[in-house]
Amino acid sequence: MFDVRPVAYVIGLLVATLGATMFLPMLVDIAEGRGEWHVFLETGIVTLLTGGLVALSCANAVPERLTLQQTFLLTVGVWAALPIFGGLPFMFGATEASFTDAYFEAMSGLTTTGSTVFSGLDELPRGLLLWRGILQWLGGVGIIVVAMVFLPELRVGGMQVFRSEAFETMGKILPRATEIASAISKIYVGLTIACVAAYLMCGMSLFDAVVHALTTLSTGGFANYDASFGTFSGPAEYVASFFMVSAALPFVRYVQMLNGNYRALWRDTQVLSFFGVIAVLLLIVAGALMIQFPHDPEQAVREGLFNITSIITGTGYASVDYMGWGSFLVTLFFFIGLIGGCAGSTACSVKIFRYQILFASIRVQLRRIRAPHGVFTPRFEGRPVDDDTLSSVLSFFGFFVVSLGVLSVGLGMTGLDFITSLSGAATALANVGPGLGDMIGPAGNFAEINDTAKWMLAFAMLTGRLEVMAVFTLFTVRFWRA
Repeated sequence: MFDVRPVAYVIGLLVATLGATMFLPMLVDIAEGRGEWHVFLETGIVTLLTGGLVALSCANAVPERLTLQQTFLLTVGVWAALPIFGGLPFMFGATEASFTDAYFEAMSGLTTTGSTVFSGLDELPRGLLLWRGILQWLGGVGIIVVAMVFLPELRVGGMQVFRSEAFETMGKILPRATEIASAISKIYVGLTIACVAAYLMCGMSLFDAVVHALTTLSTGGFANYDASFGTFSGPAEYVASFFMVSAALPFVRYVQMLNGNYRALWRDTQVLSFFGVIAVLLLIVAGALMIQFPHDPEQAVREGLFNITSIITGTGYASVDYMGWGSFLVTLFFFIGLIGGCAGSTACSVKIFRYQILFASIRVQLRRIRAPHGVFTPRFEGRPVDDDTLSSVLSFFGFFVVSLGVLSVGLGMTGLDFITSLSGAATALANVGPGLGDMIGPAGNFAEINDTAKWMLAFAMLTGRLEVMAVFTLFTVRFWRA
């Protein structure tokens, strides 16, 4: 019989941890003096007690190892449960959001999507703005640990290609996973502090620097202003671009560099490919801006670099309304959002390594057409790609495309127009943030979307963040019979 208690134990602990973090924005609200501090006090106590009691009631059933089914359920259950409690401050705070809007915002935060249903951000209490940043920051480090510890062993989406670097854990909560999480967390915190310092040097206030550092390193994209990052044009855009790229690189390479392997990062082919893609896109976008609009070269490079980096990493900041850049660049930005960063990072979407494996497979097929009797094997980083990994990657692409199509049609059935449906589905599955069009584009938000569409998009955010296959596997009868 399936035992859900080990899963509930871990989820309870994480819910309690989330509740403890609510006291930080409470202190900020007390300092601001706007009378909103009691919201975080009440919701923090409720969340802390609920999580603590669930963990306590299941503590006597924790095994040394989780089964495959328990590991899958834990991976998905955490990301489905935390937004319920993470959305409470939005329901009872100044935003007075409905449960749908609160859950959507919290899911968007924890999955680091960055889509928002709130406007008037400039006037919101600082506690709520900080809470949005904390949700994304926690989601960023959380997804790295999930990607490094659980997904390779679950054999979903091709992540098992990194098993040699990411370690044999198979659902062990202790001790190996703890060591990995600890090393990654130290790097994550260090980069965040460095980002805060850099933003301060660019003239941001301490509060803005902290919140935007939290959402930059998580590649989340929640901002403190309705104008998003457009409030901080200039040197801050270069700083943000640098740290967004840093967060989109594989954190396991940072761990290796700290352990003395200083060339680990630059020997990773996906890192080199990632930089190459950004460079090519920058040349195209900056060139188009200088030709089509009266941009001087520095402005074209700065705005092009920032917005390309923001979209490709899935951060979702916008320094300008690029919907006004013409159909060519708008179309290009749509597809940039489907590229993504490196595996084992806070970045989202398809990821560079999957395209590398896909193109390697295509090259092999083309060679087989020319030489039917030849023996050709797709390679990644000089090593042959095993059939398991290749099958997972191709399955991921298939599931991703089908999910995108089905979700787009579903959103269209709720009354949304074609552009909103297609770009909304893409931005949710790829965890990018802004879509296209007047409603959900970089100058808009998701407030006007109907509730049915919001729930569909929230599910899509969860699905996309966990590499698609991990979620859909739970809905198969054969999996539970195994």
